Amino acid sequence: MSAPHLLLGAPGALLLVAAHALAAVAAPLAVRRLGRRALYLLAAAPAASLAWALANTGPILAGRAVAGAYPWVPGLGLELAVQVGALGWLMIVLVGGVGALVLAYSARYFAAGDDRLGRFAALFVAFAGAMLGLVVSDNLLVLYVFWELTTVLSYLLIGHDAARRASRAAATQALLVTTLGGLAMLAGFVMLGQHAGTYRWSQLAGALPDGAHLTVALLLVLLGALSKSAIFPFSFWLPAAMAAPTPVSAYLHAAAMVKAGVFLTALMTPAFGEETAWRAVLLVAGTLTMLVGGWTALRQHDAKLLLAHGTVSQLGLLMAVFGAGSRDAALAGTAMLLAHALFKATLFLVVGVVDRSTGTRDLRELSGLGRRAPWLAAVAALAGASMAGLPPTAGFVAKEAIFEALLHGSAVERVVLGGLVLGSALTVAYTLRLLRGVFATKPAVTPTRPRRIGWAFAGPAAVLAVAGLAVGGFAPAVDRMLAVYADTVYAGAVYAGAAQAGAVGNGQADAAQIGAAQANAVQIAAAQSGDGHAIVVPYQLALWHGFTPALGLSALALAGGARLFLLAARLPGGVRSTGARAYDRVLTWVGRLAVELTGATQRGSLPFSLGVILLVMVALPGGMMLAGRPWSAEGRAWDTPAQAVVAAGVIVAAVIAVRASRRLTAMILVGVTGYGTAVLFVLHGAPDLALTQFLVETVTIAMFVLVLRRLPPRFSRRPSRRGRAAIGVAVGVVAAGMAYAATSARQAEPISSGFADLAVSYGGGDNVVNVILVDIRAWDTMGEIAVLVAAATGVASLIFRGSAALRRRTGSPGPASRTPVAGRWLATAPRPATEGTSIILQVVTRLLFHVIVLLSVYLLFSGHNAPGGGFAAGLVCGLALTVRYLAGGRAELNAAAPVDAGAVLGAGLFVSVGTGAAAMLLGGDVLQSATLDLSLPVLGEVHLVTSVFFDIGVYLIVVALVLDILRSLGAPIGADDISMDDSSVKTMKEEPV
Repeated sequence: MSAPHLLLGAPGALLLVAAHALAAVAAPLAVRRLGRRALYLLAAAPAASLAWALANTGPILAGRAVAGAYPWVPGLGLELAVQVGALGWLMIVLVGGVGALVLAYSARYFAAGDDRLGRFAALFVAFAGAMLGLVVSDNLLVLYVFWELTTVLSYLLIGHDAARRASRAAATQALLVTTLGGLAMLAGFVMLGQHAGTYRWSQLAGALPDGAHLTVALLLVLLGALSKSAIFPFSFWLPAAMAAPTPVSAYLHAAAMVKAGVFLTALMTPAFGEETAWRAVLLVAGTLTMLVGGWTALRQHDAKLLLAHGTVSQLGLLMAVFGAGSRDAALAGTAMLLAHALFKATLFLVVGVVDRSTGTRDLRELSGLGRRAPWLAAVAALAGASMAGLPPTAGFVAKEAIFEALLHGSAVERVVLGGLVLGSALTVAYTLRLLRGVFATKPAVTPTRPRRIGWAFAGPAAVLAVAGLAVGGFAPAVDRMLAVYADTVYAGAVYAGAAQAGAVGNGQADAAQIGAAQANAVQIAAAQSGDGHAIVVPYQLALWHGFTPALGLSALALAGGARLFLLAARLPGGVRSTGARAYDRVLTWVGRLAVELTGATQRGSLPFSLGVILLVMVALPGGMMLAGRPWSAEGRAWDTPAQAVVAAGVIVAAVIAVRASRRLTAMILVGVTGYGTAVLFVLHGAPDLALTQFLVETVTIAMFVLVLRRLPPRFSRRPSRRGRAAIGVAVGVVAAGMAYAATSARQAEPISSGFADLAVSYGGGDNVVNVILVDIRAWDTMGEIAVLVAAATGVASLIFRGSAALRRRTGSPGPASRTPVAGRWLATAPRPATEGTSIILQVVTRLLFHVIVLLSVYLLFSGHNAPGGGFAAGLVCGLALTVRYLAGGRAELNAAAPVDAGAVLGAGLFVSVGTGAAAMLLGGDVLQSATLDLSLPVLGEVHLVTSVFFDIGVYLIVVALVLDILRSLGAPIGADDISMDDSSVKTMKEEPV
């Protein structure tokens, strides 16, 4: 495959998505270096998408979709499958072209030196990339991933001004509504994909289920599409999102994000268009949305809110048209999709120019702007004419196509047509209200004096307005492209003979085959109809079709809109939609319910909360286990009597721990149970597990000691000892029963049965446990160490923040310097602690410290063939640091480890991840290891497995974790730490831990 074809085909689409991601990462730095001018440079990313679409116009016009598939996660059915037909081509043109112009517009919209501009640029470019990924994806699961990416990024863009409460509330509202719909849509995707055995829509559309299964699946999919495109009853979130900056509104809410639901509906219309539930929901919800949105827009004083409610109305129109499910309706819908993006994005940009140049967008405060900025008024009038449906604009061509398509539909569609004509009249009315309110001269209003408006600022709006005019003028050329998609929609009885021609016979035909078959069927069936419907020639987009009923309906809508505009002056303005009020009520009820539920169940008592959790565990899994009895009657109590003796000791220690009244006593007894478990590992022949258990238990005891210093010495009297004992016994019995049931119910051969041989042949080591951790199941270990890093960071952040707050309250000095005395083997703190500590312990600790550290290094490198490994070695080194800390306090610890724990955590994670990446770069799989047998002059024969470097990362993370805990939980130890008076100590003891 040649390089030009590679870039123009399916790989090129994926490369463009990756290019957007890289541009988003580089955006903050670019803005920091170049200021607002960086936005012109970043506009190259969406402009490249536009160029890619235009370069592929020829193949797509010929009916050859750009397609390809590349494996990603085969086990989950995920593949990077690309399928771009005429519909996808149209969306890429809008996403790329409008995105590039809006970015150029943003370079003048935002003030110079705006410290949020870098964040905005990164999010905007990332959103454009997510939309591109959405429209090119053929795999429904990957489409869902990009779908949710647009949701999250729109949340961040809408909440651009985080200091404003309205921005935060609007962003949260949009996130909640669209995420709820997205989850429902995912369930529908899973139902369709599992039935068909594939998640590729190009293959799945020919293997759909039937009956209730299909109805439920398509309704779930529609829930996602309707919520994303703000269709009733989800219309309220879009007007609220106008709290976002105007460039965000012009792109997300006119040309991109809200079109995602319309795109999904159009994509699935060829497969679902004949389904009754699909048609009913789209026709009813779309018509209702258009009428309610148009009526609400007519009563707004804020120009941006007027456009927002108008957008809701137009989205309803689009959904209703695609709901008709016919070929001509699909053609009209795509034409309106294109026209709406052009005129609505233009008007949003114009309103942004007005707002920035005058300081207001209130229609009641603007006057005479048309005289002072005539060319801006001309741009707005051109876009407004397209929105109202005046010739020769794209809006007129699309509106007439819609009327014509529904005129030849069923009786229900003709009823819907009446609603759409009324909605179009409302569109004309609010268009006139917008243009008059912004640009007309009003005698009772002080003339508006705008600041100078440059072409660089208003130029993008002018380009979009002219594009809308050009689409109308070149309607036949646009028709040739959009008809490629429209011909894939099953035409039903209108085009008799389509089934005989094989248009939808096998369900596997691609867009070109279906379109060609239907076109031929129209010519074949020139004089007859299968069920009495009149046979018609496929509709074609054009400026003039003669004096037709559709033209009469367009004239009726214009006249009715003018009349409504005159009557609207008497209506009160600034109303909120019913959906917004309902959302507020629901949110209030949910909040109140949460408060009541929390007050009843969460009383601030840790024993109470733990008790509830444990009792639920006993009741639900325990009850199900007793009902099902999923265990085998066979079993043995022990292998050797020594196991019974150790188990008896563990039980006795646990019982005494429950009855203990002092925290330290209970902690020591719990430690005894842990050490007893380690002994059981030894008796079972698992020295590696035993070593790890001994070390974990020892480190845990040390950590507990640090925490217990901050707590009262005795437990509270509630809950009672009997209650604690009863809950403990019940939980122990249920946990043991579940473990026994799980092992006895095994039917398949354990996956670990071959690990012993794989450890030697595949991992190059004799220690099966360590090879599993760093080689066979390295991905699991990768996840665990990532959790360790997150936990260490969180614990340290919480503790240090609390310490800082305490210092502010008490006026105590900050922590002492961590700089140790360097250059000596037995380095100590500048002023070793002498009061309250043992000099002998300090000296012995300094003598043994480095020996223990060397032992940890030995365990690290020997762990692949003997007991040890990175985790155990890290714990040994952590214990060395713990003893050093207990001997001399924090200053002694800082002298022993003069490093930042956070840096060591990051280094460990970097080493582990880098090991996996290095294997991939060398041509292997991620985290794949290699065995090297070397002959070195001094060391002799050396057997080295590259997974040891992964183990080194684990070692660093464990050491840093212990170090972080010692410096946070153990911060108040030592003479140079925070000094607190008695009242401070009392306050700390009274605060919940």
